[in-house]
Amino acid sequence: MLRSKFSRALAVVVVCGSLAAAASAPEPTVFSGETDWGTGSNAAPAFAPDGKTVFFVHWHDQGGTIMVSHLRGGTWSKPETAPFSGQWRDIEPAMAPDGSYLVFSSNRPAVEGGKAIDGFYQGKTQPERGGNLWRVNRTGDGWSKPLRLPDEINSNNAIYSPSVARSGNLYFNQSDPISKKERLCWSQWIGGHYTAPKPVSFDDGETRNFTAAVAPDESFILFSGHRPPSPDHHAVVFVAFADNHKWKTPVPFQPYLYGEQERLSPDLKTLYFVSDRPRLDPTPNANPGENVPQKIWQISLEGWDVLGK
Repeated sequence: MLRSKFSRALAVVVVCGSLAAAASAPEPTVFSGETDWGTGSNAAPAFAPDGKTVFFVHWHDQGGTIMVSHLRGGTWSKPETAPFSGQWRDIEPAMAPDGSYLVFSSNRPAVEGGKAIDGFYQGKTQPERGGNLWRVNRTGDGWSKPLRLPDEINSNNAIYSPSVARSGNLYFNQSDPISKKERLCWSQWIGGHYTAPKPVSFDDGETRNFTAAVAPDESFILFSGHRPPSPDHHAVVFVAFADNHKWKTPVPFQPYLYGEQERLSPDLKTLYFVSDRPRLDPTPNANPGENVPQKIWQISLEGWDVLGK
């Protein structure tokens, strides 16, 4: 039996290699902040350790801005542009578990005064939609000027979807320099430096794995995938357990959670993800409307039990 923070917080039953939901499994609901924030597409909620401040992306005109909102009296405040965002395409914020810094992906130029960088995803070049990872440090009640992570991490202009472990190890997606396929990679933080990134062990270069959220202790990782046994062309939420960074075969939530941009609450009791139709058992061939806003959804991870290994 797994004995980790995950087994106390996540609520799943692992039976014969599949993730089977308990009989009383909850269904996803729209994150309460969405009601307070109004219309539009939002994604990637990154919470401060006390759970009362959240940074997230608001999408607009093919661009993205990182916003911040505060929980006051049970209501999330009107979002404001984060002090380090607003000029460039800043997306996918990820909070360090201790709240001391935040990492995000941005198309901002590597050197001041340069042009927005181009990116590469969905099999083609994306003009001015590139991604390098940047970091802002908590400084009292504010945040530092964004700092570009070193070239060991930003080895090309298609680096997206960061997630930070308590150790400082960094997980993210990057375009493979040879195959051009998106790979889920990780880099260790050792002696004040990042190691050269490498794909996580379950990313074989054929299946698509993306927008991961790693547990603070790296005992499990949640991510979206186009991989068996999920329905073709649908991104569903998977989980993989680890023993000293040796990942076991990922298994999907059952019934499927359709979505991406996974995030965990600071207490590990809630999973957040982004979707335009997060029904647990949608018709496999259903096609969502192209103009349906992406919203942040949540699902409780309490009340389940981990029985597998």
